[in-house]
Amino acid sequence: MADATTTYLGIPLRNPIIVGSSGLTNSVEKIVRCEEVGAGAVVLKSLFEEQIYVERIQKAENGLPAIYHPEALDYIRQIGMNFGPDDYLSLIRSAKKTVKIPVIASLNCISEEWWADYAVRIQKAGADALELNVSFISHDPDDASDEIEERVLAIVRAVIQAVSLPIAVKIGPYFTNVARLVKKIQQKGAAGVVLFNRFYQVDIDADTLELKPGYALTPREDVTIALRWIALLSGRVKISLAGTGGIYSGEDVAKYLLAGADAVEVCSAFYRNRIDHLGVMLNELTEWMKKHQFASLSDFRGLLAQKKSEDPESWERHQYIKALVGLE
Repeated sequence: MADATTTYLGIPLRNPIIVGSSGLTNSVEKIVRCEEVGAGAVVLKSLFEEQIYVERIQKAENGLPAIYHPEALDYIRQIGMNFGPDDYLSLIRSAKKTVKIPVIASLNCISEEWWADYAVRIQKAGADALELNVSFISHDPDDASDEIEERVLAIVRAVIQAVSLPIAVKIGPYFTNVARLVKKIQQKGAAGVVLFNRFYQVDIDADTLELKPGYALTPREDVTIALRWIALLSGRVKISLAGTGGIYSGEDVAKYLLAGADAVEVCSAFYRNRIDHLGVMLNELTEWMKKHQFASLSDFRGLLAQKKSEDPESWERHQYIKALVGLE
């Protein structure tokens, strides 16, 4: 039988398929179901900075920052009432008592001051690791690229100094040099990176002349975005690489592993096909391994990474030419 075990963030996983941060992981019952269908680990639904603000307001009555619109404040307060920081810590504790698979917490903040404080609380609650979901897009034309990167690095530095948990940093693709940023994240002491964060999609209703939500689920085509960077980074950095985006089958999982990923985080496929689809994907992965006579993931992980190429300097250029010109 094919061995699908892997190691992510220094944590042994029974297989590389992680249920990503979402409504699929916001209760003990759902986490138990993830374990039952074969998940290697779960990333809990993120705790947002806005929820932390609500808790502080309720305790100190200092009010939210003036940057929030009144309607936004009402929504934020509803978030806090429905699922606040204390509930989040209780979820971690309950999940750890109930399931055997690793439970990875997730923080989604934009202000440096909040990260370290809640990272400590998450560690005390018993999480196996912590994913820092760095989900801001700079829109100020005066922001320099190194200043934007420093915001990310400051967050990583603050959290790592505060806790001993393995830290994964989930970033978006909109940086001048993703490889340079990942290398710096490694230097700060992070255990891994997740590529990539998918930001809220915006569309326009041409009839009502209003903004509306874009497509909520990740398109299958998005698989190529993270694949490229994982293939470029594999073997060049020492931290764990997790891929996310466009993963709907066991073959998609295999592609990420061939590029050099240690694990993948999946959400959209389970929203579209229900969580039971995880078992289907796992079976597809092991059948694919048997077909290609791979006994374990280590037999093929990173096989198609840039560093494994006979001519790594021209690897990316070669792929570009093949796509546009059709050269073989």
